[in-house]
Amino acid sequence: MGSYFGDKVKISVFGESHGTAIGVVIDGLPSGEKIDMDEVYRQMARRAPGNDKTATPRKEADNPEILSGVLNGVTTGAPLAAVIYNTNTRSGDYGNIMNAPRPGHSDYTAYLRYDGFNDVRGGGHFSGRLTANLVFAGAVIRQILKRKGIEIAAHIYSIGNTYDDPFEPTGISQELIDRLNGEKFALVNPEKENELRAEVDAVRAKGDSIGGIVECIVQGMPSGVGEPMFGGVENVISSVVFGVPAVKGIEFGSGFEGSRSTGSRNNDEFYYDENGNVRTKTNNHGGALGGITSGMPILFRAAVKPTASISMEQNTIDLQNKENTTLSVKGRHDPCIVTRAVSVIEAAAAIAVINML
Repeated sequence: MGSYFGDKVKISVFGESHGTAIGVVIDGLPSGEKIDMDEVYRQMARRAPGNDKTATPRKEADNPEILSGVLNGVTTGAPLAAVIYNTNTRSGDYGNIMNAPRPGHSDYTAYLRYDGFNDVRGGGHFSGRLTANLVFAGAVIRQILKRKGIEIAAHIYSIGNTYDDPFEPTGISQELIDRLNGEKFALVNPEKENELRAEVDAVRAKGDSIGGIVECIVQGMPSGVGEPMFGGVENVISSVVFGVPAVKGIEFGSGFEGSRSTGSRNNDEFYYDENGNVRTKTNNHGGALGGITSGMPILFRAAVKPTASISMEQNTIDLQNKENTTLSVKGRHDPCIVTRAVSVIEAAAAIAVINML
């Protein structure tokens, strides 16, 4: 399996949704970096299940246990290994999908790839449960990046057809970064919360699910970072973001909207600011030109599909008897993954950024 990433700071994740534990090994972190575990726990809580009615009712504390790499709250330079124990599993809920793959899920393709030996309980190694590993890694790495003047924030950009206010592409305030970094339902405009929650409530009542978009910004990146052609900023960030289950699309800056524009409107004009720094008046390029950072904020949006596991009856196949059948998924599932994905996308950005540095 390709459950690892990075050439400078290497991330390797392991475990299954209903196994004993999940975990992560981070290799290549610099020594002597102080790690605030209270901040790590705060970020873990933003992603953890059972903390919001838009999420699965499966309750997990998601308290990571560090096995190596940190001594007296400071990195030692050795690989940092951590485990997160699974304490609230109900594997019996997945008995009916052993031979009947869920539409929209990895059950069928994993069955093909691993000859039917894959663990389907809760999605096994393909579960969004493993994003807790990414959030832990991201929570550690973000503290190191912050000391370098680099900060990351994300918010729920949309759920269904309801939208939050977008980020200001040329940069957002420290106050907004700090607020979003502490919220479980992160919005630029808190007044939009009831509208967005209504989108989730409407599908949950039907036993259905809904998707949306997460918008993320990285501020403080030095200019001149990135390795074209295949190691560019967009390439590296995308490769980590697409490791997040349910992400099906990504765009930077003006993205697809820019493809419907003209060069005269979409080009970002350069200027020197009062400190002699090169800036652009707009940020349609999303902080990267030719795969190299321009000094403007890196801005991207990730499309998150609706949760595949829904209780509505759907058509599928019986792999054992090789015939058509129907399936109604049991268990506890998120009617919308978007809310919990915010901290995961932030973590993915952090993992990508530290490797580009």
